[in-house]
Amino acid sequence: MSMPNKALGQHWLFDSKSLAAVCDAANIQPEDTILEIGPGLGPLTTQLTQRAKKVIAVEFDDFLALNLASRVRAKNLEVVHGDIMHFDLGKMPRPYKVVANVPYYITSAIVRMLAESATPPVSTTILIQKEVAERIAAGAGDLSILALTTQFYAIPQLGPVVTADKFDPPPKVDSQIITLRHRAQPLFNDVAPKDFFRVVKAGFSEKRKTLRNSLSGGLHMTKEETVALLTRAKVDTGARAEQLGLEDWHRLTQHIYKK
Repeated sequence: MSMPNKALGQHWLFDSKSLAAVCDAANIQPEDTILEIGPGLGPLTTQLTQRAKKVIAVEFDDFLALNLASRVRAKNLEVVHGDIMHFDLGKMPRPYKVVANVPYYITSAIVRMLAESATPPVSTTILIQKEVAERIAAGAGDLSILALTTQFYAIPQLGPVVTADKFDPPPKVDSQIITLRHRAQPLFNDVAPKDFFRVVKAGFSEKRKTLRNSLSGGLHMTKEETVALLTRAKVDTGARAEQLGLEDWHRLTQHIYKK
């Protein structure tokens, strides 16, 4: 057995019930094509190949990529040795689903990459740090840029918690399954995503400050102009960025980028 690579955030999960829970949350059907990220030693890969029509497993680690096919002997498995952040999702057969036990350090980057892709999966089911899963699924009052980005493109649903003792070696925190169902239609048809997120990033640019300050600096507006904008958009001028919901950001973007 390969030793986990701490630099890659590797923690092996062999608990069969937890692995089955990931597959169940993904609602895998016999006709499905699955993209697995970071298959490692292949315990999840094994279950995926038993349930899906095809599994394309992208593995960054040289040794693990080389040996995965011999560990998981399945005709419907294709192993790709590479970095998922540079993988061309456009080459995936459509539709496809993503299923993975994702290393903590790269979770946010992977979620954003999949959400913003021009050829996204119909759903993404991942096992990630419990705290991050809760952040992604948060509601107005506790929203981060990661949550806003994810929820702009997908609908999150929290699944079962997998405790740290189920991993080898055990991580310092518990994990949780979360499924992101990609929106078939844009959430907002009247604003461009780049405009929406320019406003969001401006709002979060000085997180400790109120929006009338952060938006003023981030969008190069005077305080008076910012207060007027917030008032027109029916947003509390004393609110902070994390307190706003998706609809609030939508109204702000509408008022800034009027057609």
